Amino acid sequence: MKHLIDPTDLSIQEIAEIIAVAEDIIANREKYSNVCRGKKLATLFYEPSTRTRLSFTAAMMELGGNVLGFADAKSSSVSKGETVQDTVRVINCFADIIAMRHKVEGAPLAATEVSSTPIINAGDGSHSHPTQTMTDLLTIKRELGTLNNLTIGLVGDLKYGRTVHSLIKAMSRYENTKFILIAPPELALPDYIKHDVCDRYGIPYREVDNIESVIGEVDVLYMTRVQQERFTDLDEYERVKDCFVLDAAKMRGAKERMAVLHPLPRVNEIAIDVDSDPRAAYFRQVENGKFVRMALILKLLEWQNDSERKFDHGGSDLGCKCPNKLCISNLEPVRKRFESVDGIVRCVYCESQAE
Repeated sequence: MKHLIDPTDLSIQEIAEIIAVAEDIIANREKYSNVCRGKKLATLFYEPSTRTRLSFTAAMMELGGNVLGFADAKSSSVSKGETVQDTVRVINCFADIIAMRHKVEGAPLAATEVSSTPIINAGDGSHSHPTQTMTDLLTIKRELGTLNNLTIGLVGDLKYGRTVHSLIKAMSRYENTKFILIAPPELALPDYIKHDVCDRYGIPYREVDNIESVIGEVDVLYMTRVQQERFTDLDEYERVKDCFVLDAAKMRGAKERMAVLHPLPRVNEIAIDVDSDPRAAYFRQVENGKFVRMALILKLLEWQNDSERKFDHGGSDLGCKCPNKLCISNLEPVRKRFESVDGIVRCVYCESQAE
């Protein structure tokens, strides 16, 4: 069975298929208005969401299907102590496909271990957000016409930004990708992404401390919000929250053909005077999210019984411990899963280096 937990669960060909279906949906919406009749999507959102949850809901409804689930874990049996895996076992009795958002890293992967229906990771803590990445890829393709030969500037919260981590993983597989990392030291990209993705696959990247010096080089400027909810030290949050702000004056130095993306919500990192710039793609990006999720639901249901579509994150109990207190392996009774890559042992659920 095929699940989507990480962008790398999809091959380049599978991503191309999903993007092609999304583009066909955009061009022929009526054609898809009843293709999921009788099918049910369960949205299990253990963490607040506006765009992602409503996007999944709208996607399934526009395919002619139905939606059930919860937007607040407190209104479910989770409040009574039910585990992720037990919840999924129950939901399997009612739904054909599941979209899960969870504040605990690795929770959607743990769900796949017991699920008889496809699981879509709608964001797990600060770890990964593959459907936002699919949204980003569709948006870049529609705005610039290609996913190859691009310089991508990533701005703001690169430490906790799961959308950034997922986008780097996905774009590292396309030709001649380059990254410019624009963040304060406190919010620098985690070493495991630099080592396991960029260094391992020879992807060029450099780190800078301002937007102005590099905005003329980038094809995509990916802005992010500094996420207060990910900080345990509020003083640290106050120090870095206003580090990078994009405004119309800075945009004057950008290429004539480029795109500004943002996973939203924004706070103050993009000034409203940028909204009218034709290169500001972030609200078009939101609608693209609905179309790509429609395509993803269709393809995962199609691939559900295809024995050639493999899903295996591997890993075994190597007698290690994950140091991440927000990893599912430290919070619920799931099997331990570790994997050694290039001599470094990491937790399969959250990718933290093992102790």
